[in-house]
Amino acid sequence: MPRAPQLAPIDVKGAQSKGAILDVRNITLRFGGVKALTDISFDVRAHEVRSIIGPNGAGKSSMLNCINGVYQPQEGSITFQGKTFRHMNSRQVAEMGIARTFQNLALFKGMSVLDNLMTGRNLKMKVNPLLQALRWGPAEREELAHRERVEEIIDFLEIQPFRKMPVGKLPYGLQKRVDLGRALAMEPEVLLLDEPMAGMNVEEKQDMCRFILEVNQELGVTVVLIEHDMSVVMDISDRVVVLDYGKKIGDGTPREVMANEEVIRAYLGAQH
Repeated sequence: MPRAPQLAPIDVKGAQSKGAILDVRNITLRFGGVKALTDISFDVRAHEVRSIIGPNGAGKSSMLNCINGVYQPQEGSITFQGKTFRHMNSRQVAEMGIARTFQNLALFKGMSVLDNLMTGRNLKMKVNPLLQALRWGPAEREELAHRERVEEIIDFLEIQPFRKMPVGKLPYGLQKRVDLGRALAMEPEVLLLDEPMAGMNVEEKQDMCRFILEVNQELGVTVVLIEHDMSVVMDISDRVVVLDYGKKIGDGTPREVMANEEVIRAYLGAQH
């Protein structure tokens, strides 16, 4: 069976192939008197798959929430494509080219796959909202152009048979694929994936791994991935950063990280 048509690569501006597109420096995040993150620093190179791993409660999702503006860290800065920010809101982050999927699905269950992916095009729509509601003139032409892009994503993720189905009626693994598609509809330069394979069976994980690699290698999207499955991390990551109790305890290639004694102790649950 021939492969579905492939999306055109996304043009990543302002970053060299081996340079850092995203640089996280000295991030500290507190909730009251509790530190969720303490002085975390790492970078993400353009076009790589950069994994963040660690035991439950290590601060992985909090780190992504700082990057995409959900949380505002008390200390530190984030540099994206050479521009440094202390604080950003989620809309600014999305407009700059960072998209996010969440561990818990937040899809519109009663809407079709196609319409869910169309919500990812919202920031790209320039026509007056009133004209959009009326679907008149330039608004209709703009919507057709966005639908064409969404149809390409549907083909890319091999979910053509389900395009008109309500998302809530799809199996969990396919819903996760739709969530990935909605993020891709934003045409991101950096894609933040928060446990995209959580709750999947082996076959679903294999499919998701394949799509993540194709997004990275064929579309040129930089991927930051939170994942618990170490076999997945070892197979698809270029570099890995390890968190434990909100602190960084390891950073390097998958092989280097898995040989790190402090990382081994954290995963074995040894006393600190």
